[in-house]
Amino acid sequence: MLTLAFDTATSAATAALVRDGDVLGEAVSRAVRVLEDADGLLRASGAVPDELTAIVVGTGPGSFTGLRMGLAAARGLALGLGVPVAGVSTLAALAAGAPGAVPVVDAGRQEVFTLREGEPAVCPPDEVEPGLCVGDGAVRYRDVLEARGATVPPDDDERHLPRARFHAALAREFGPADAIEPLYLRIPDAERKA
Repeated sequence: MLTLAFDTATSAATAALVRDGDVLGEAVSRAVRVLEDADGLLRASGAVPDELTAIVVGTGPGSFTGLRMGLAAARGLALGLGVPVAGVSTLAALAAGAPGAVPVVDAGRQEVFTLREGEPAVCPPDEVEPGLCVGDGAVRYRDVLEARGATVPPDDDERHLPRARFHAALAREFGPADAIEPLYLRIPDAERKA
C-alpha cells in the first residue's frame, strides 16, 4: 500500500510518502506547497501518482484556510486517481509524535486548540493542562505554559510538527474524499466579523 499523507492545518505543513508502514520520504513547508511537496516525494521515491493506493489528510483543528487547502488537495487527488481518503486529527498526529505530551496548536485570537479529557477543545493558553506541551501553540505561548508548570521543548524540536508519517500510521477508515470533514472548533474569523 502506497500512501500519501499531508497536514496543512498549522503554520508548518507536513507531507509524507509511506509504503506498507515504511516512510519513503517527508517534507515540511507551507500549505500552498502541498501538491509540489507530494510531487517531489513521489519523484524522489521513483513512484508515480498512479501507484498511490490511499491518501490521508489532516483534519485539524487549525487554520481555516490551511485546512480548506489540504482538504481540497486531498479531494482533487482522490478524484483524479480514484483512491480512498482517510482523515486524521492534527492533535492526534502531534500526540503520536510525542507520546504522553499535550498537543497545543495555535488558534489565533490568543487561544489554542488542545485535548481536554481526550476531546478536542479551544481555550486560552493559561487553561492548558500542565505537562510536556508540543505544537506551534506551545512554542508561541511558551512563557504562559511554563509559568503553569508545563515543559515545552526547544522551538526547533521535531515534536512541534504534526508529522504526516503519524497521520499515515493513525489512519483507519478510508472512503470517499467528500466524506472527510474538517474539525472546526469555532466559527471562522470572516464569519465572526460579519
